[in-house]
Amino acid sequence: MLRSGDQQLCLYNIMGKDKQTLLLETLRVLKKGGTFAIHDIMSKARYGDMNAFVSKLKAMGYEDVQLIDTTDGKFMSRKEAVLLGLCGSTLLIGKK
Repeated sequence: MLRSGDQQLCLYNIMGKDKQTLLLETLRVLKKGGTFAIHDIMSKARYGDMNAFVSKLKAMGYEDVQLIDTTDGKFMSRKEAVLLGLCGSTLLIGKK
């Protein structure tokens, strides 16, 4: 349930070469208590080590940070992901 003053951030298809730095800057402006959901093809080639990035966010005080594979049947099957060119489709979610 959203309350007055709540802040959410939702992003997809991040552009740029150093995506983790862009994500950190984007999350920096999120107010304490704000939530985020970021969706993209988060392959290692595009984003680097996202598991290490999740650990970094947790160490910085972000809460409930998770990477969710959206091709494991919750959102689409792996077969659908291949057909649609969405292999590596992932959600990064959490709270500041």
